[in-house]
This record gives sequence, structure tokens and C-alpha cells, in this order.
Amino acid sequence: MDFVEAIKTCLRKYATFEGRAGRAEYWWFVLGYVLVSVAASIVSELLNALVGLALLLPSLAVGARRLHDINKSGWLQLLWLVPFIGWIILLYWAVQPSGPPNPYGEGPEQPRNDPLGIPPGV
Repeated sequence: MDFVEAIKTCLRKYATFEGRAGRAEYWWFVLGYVLVSVAASIVSELLNALVGLALLLPSLAVGARRLHDINKSGWLQLLWLVPFIGWIILLYWAVQPSGPPNPYGEGPEQPRNDPLGIPPGV
């Protein structure tokens, strides 16, 4: 999944808290969010606040789907409210590879031609 496809997917599923989101989808969306937020803050603080408000629901949705991808509940995003330790735990979970099929779904499509030949989930 590339940058544009990830942004489109996250905005299309802006309120979909079920299913799974792979690392690429999540991290490309995070990058897009940061870039838009920085650009908006350069223009004005009000615009930055509006962008943050507009992207709040898609951010929560993709975060929940990312946690589902590693077989965790989306409610664990509430760990963001715990300074430092909660942030470290969520960052650690966000960088984990996609797991096997779980109760949340089959999982994101894996790359077919992995140049390193590493099987998915390793």
C-alpha cells in the first residue's frame, strides 16, 4: 500500500472501527496527518485546530483497526491518556507485524513479492 492509497482508505473508512489495518496503512496515514497538521499550523492555529478536529475520527478508527491487526482491542487506545508508559506501549504495538487471521478478520493483504523472502508474520 502506498501513501495515496493509505490516505484514501483511511478517509473512506473514517468511522469504521471493525476490521484490520496493516502497518503500511497506519503509518502512511500518520505521516499524512503530521504533514497536513504542520502545513495547517503554518497558516493559522485555527486551521490547525480544524484539521485536528476533522481528522480525529479517522485517526481513532485507523488506530483501532491497527490494534485489531495484532489481536488487541481498539479500546486500548485509551493508553494514550497515560503519559510516557502508555505512549511507549502503543508505539511498540503499532510497529508489530500483522498477525495471523483472528476474530477481527483475515488481515491486510501481504506483499506478494517480498525481496527479502521473509514470510508474513515473522
